[in-house]
Amino acid sequence: MEEYGGGDLLSEAMGSTARVVVVEDCVEAPGAFVLHLLLKRALAGSGAAAFLALAQPFTHYDRILRKMGCNLSLHRRNEMLHFFELQAFPGGARDGAIADSFVRLYSEIQRVVEVTRAGENAGHFTIMIDDISLLEVAAHGSVDDVLDFLHYCVTLTSEMDCSLVILIHEDIYAGEENIGLLLHLRYIADLVVKAEPLSTGLAADVHGQLSVVNKGAFREQRAKVQKVWNFHFKVKENGVDFFYPGSRH
Repeated sequence: MEEYGGGDLLSEAMGSTARVVVVEDCVEAPGAFVLHLLLKRALAGSGAAAFLALAQPFTHYDRILRKMGCNLSLHRRNEMLHFFELQAFPGGARDGAIADSFVRLYSEIQRVVEVTRAGENAGHFTIMIDDISLLEVAAHGSVDDVLDFLHYCVTLTSEMDCSLVILIHEDIYAGEENIGLLLHLRYIADLVVKAEPLSTGLAADVHGQLSVVNKGAFREQRAKVQKVWNFHFKVKENGVDFFYPGSRH
């Protein structure tokens, strides 16, 4: 099997129908590169995106995407990318301030989706969250407020025909006490993309393995069995190579 670069194999596995995409990763196999590929894909053509950045500032993403041939600064100036840096997330632990902050954040996202979708030659709109665990931190540990916010965003994907992409660190939520949010995201997801370390250990030319479960496609086909795509990846400075196990020598 030939080697695939630039996310072709990932795009093939993902398809184009998923409304809710959950990206799972861990310390041994960070999955931020999947977000980079999906952000570039979201902005292609006449597409637009709202990016909730908690893990990194705009300059970080701008630098990485520029190496991949995508100018985030230009998309931002053209109002096709709406970037929310949430390191200083407003809200406190009293008098429902956290819930109010989430309501204001959702209202702003809803506004930019509606404005963008109403424009001429409007393309697909994607909402992206780069680290759901940090959104929980911003909410002072209030999982209920995070779940309420996600519920509104999922509803918006149906009402406005847009997509929601969420990155979650599986190792943070794998324990019995914290697994609720992870299980909820897996339940609402049409597509689950999971980055893991190689089962055989470290390798110089392979950084990890990726599995993709397209639940949405199989719901449409009313199939009882979910097919899982599995392939290896190597992250490069200007993109990612994907290839089937055993195809690279």
